[in-house]
Amino acid sequence: QDVYDRVTKLANGLKSLGVKRGDRVAIYLGMTPEIAFAMLACARIGAIHSVVFGGFSADALADRIEDAGITVIITADGAWRRGSVVPLKAAADVAAARCPTVEHIVVVKRTENEVEMTDGRDVWYHDLVADQSTDCEPEVMNAEDMLYILYTSGTTAKPKGVVHTQGGYITQVATTHSYVFDIKPDDVYWCAADCGWVTGHSYIVYGPMANGATQIMYEGAPNFPDNDRLWEIIEKYKATIFYTAPTAIRAFMKWGDDYPAKHDLSSLRLLGSVGEPINPEAWMWYHKHIGGETSPIVDTWWQTETGAIMITPLPGAIATKPGSATFPFPGIEADVIDADGKSVPIGGGGFLALTRPWPSMLRTLYGDPDRYVATYWSQHEGLYFAGDGVKRDDEGYFWLLGRVDDVMNISGHRISTTEVESALVEDPRVAEAAVVGRADPISGEAIAAFVTLRGDVEGNDEMITELRKVVSDKIGPIAKPKSIVFTADLPKTRSGKIMRRLLKDISEQRQLGDVTTLANADIVQEIADKSSTSSD
Repeated sequence: QDVYDRVTKLANGLKSLGVKRGDRVAIYLGMTPEIAFAMLACARIGAIHSVVFGGFSADALADRIEDAGITVIITADGAWRRGSVVPLKAAADVAAARCPTVEHIVVVKRTENEVEMTDGRDVWYHDLVADQSTDCEPEVMNAEDMLYILYTSGTTAKPKGVVHTQGGYITQVATTHSYVFDIKPDDVYWCAADCGWVTGHSYIVYGPMANGATQIMYEGAPNFPDNDRLWEIIEKYKATIFYTAPTAIRAFMKWGDDYPAKHDLSSLRLLGSVGEPINPEAWMWYHKHIGGETSPIVDTWWQTETGAIMITPLPGAIATKPGSATFPFPGIEADVIDADGKSVPIGGGGFLALTRPWPSMLRTLYGDPDRYVATYWSQHEGLYFAGDGVKRDDEGYFWLLGRVDDVMNISGHRISTTEVESALVEDPRVAEAAVVGRADPISGEAIAAFVTLRGDVEGNDEMITELRKVVSDKIGPIAKPKSIVFTADLPKTRSGKIMRRLLKDISEQRQLGDVTTLANADIVQEIADKSSTSSD
């Protein structure tokens, strides 16, 4: 009832600012409950929300505001991150100065830092909702009306505004949330994502709330004030389901087994993985140290564009294999195709395609239908081209290999970056690895590896030789990296994904583009300097 009241009061507050059905509202907040209230308030009155990740810059925010024609921004004075304030309102002010469509900025008081408030434009959230009624009849919407626009980050082209609609999207996120996570009335569910990304939309807000799930939301970093922050939360609130990304799992591995061991994680009964293929070593660590070797792991494949989980085990119904997302969810039809769009027999590899429509599929790219067709539907007639490499083993299990540009062609052999990275991480000294293919005059592409080491381990030429042998023994001599660079960290987006395209640019000594939206921009130059002095 409390959530309902907060949503309806905000919905009425937005209406008092002139927001009506079809208007676009930007939400630029940290991970506080207000981000969910704002999304649901927009949905209630038929406004279209566009959540922008709170770690994005003012320029990135302005790009999205301009593209969507945003009239209202909901933000906060700031957000907390590692004990420091992220100045959200200041960034919103800079973005709004570029965007004449913005009429109002609603400001949540979170960190209580000093902010400028523009008379007639800016209003405090608490003032806006204070005297509003909790009576707000929901707008009657068509199933195909827009629910939200979510921009995927583009590295060269402008961001793509993925459009999801009312009926099919809610149907699939609620269904998959219920079945994939086996939701029970007494569960305490935690999706440790951010609502600035699709995982937060589907599996923090719309799916769990449609199913009435009790859940945890967390604002802040996973290792502040210490590396056991997440395990402390799971123990305190007796979480039963935990859903996170392989990048996070590999970070947990790097920090050490002692941190989860300090906490009682026995309440957990189900674990999930999302965002990229999980290497078997991380899967096994997750299973052993977090799941106590008893919790099933649902390794889920899906995209911003698909809106909901597409390939996944169903806990207790499908036998899992470490590193495999197993099979398509019931009702989803997926295939492995070759470059000509022909189905590849069981046991072979190729490209992932979806062969039938599904309820939560994106309907278009906002304002750019030609790009929508060109990006997703032009490769092979009648097929949705997912852009991911995949193989099926002899039992029909799907093994995702990462983005198509993460599948290398070494002397005519197709080698997945995920396979090489997984082999490198098998070495107990290696915490994390990223692999790219770089142009090579002999083999077409050569493998360049970037490796972070555990603890105080220091890399040297002898270790490079040993790591090459590890990969050769695991995959074959063709997969040995031609170069290995040791680095303190890897360049990552603020959602935690490794920016392999930047590493490819570094390995091919190309001009680097804007890196300001990375979570750790400083590391890029450090890696570039090391790469320029390393020898093959």
